Amino acid sequence: MDVLEKKKYYIDIGSGEISQTKYQNNDSFTIHATDEEVAMLRAKLNNMDSASMQAFWRAHVPIMPYHNDKPNDHYDTGLVEVYQMLYDLGDDTIKSHIDSIGILEDNHM
Repeated sequence: MDVLEKKKYYIDIGSGEISQTKYQNNDSFTIHATDEEVAMLRAKLNNMDSASMQAFWRAHVPIMPYHNDKPNDHYDTGLVEVYQMLYDLGDDTIKSHIDSIGILEDNHM
């Protein structure tokens, strides 16, 4: 199979799931992507998960001010990057939905 061939994937940001099989509620977003694009999306979702765990532990340190929360900033950046990839790989329905929530307003080119 050609690595550049685009395949259909179902994405659920909340669970971090990327699947070629649709089941239950794993189809928040449906994209067509190459193996390389899916690997990049997986890395971004993994980075968000790591930042989320770091933010969880930071939240339990009462002397660290919230506005100085690098893990939370990294999570937010990762989330925007994931939505940007979904926007780029998605159809008009996905683009319209992402436009409607406004997450890329200052970031989309």
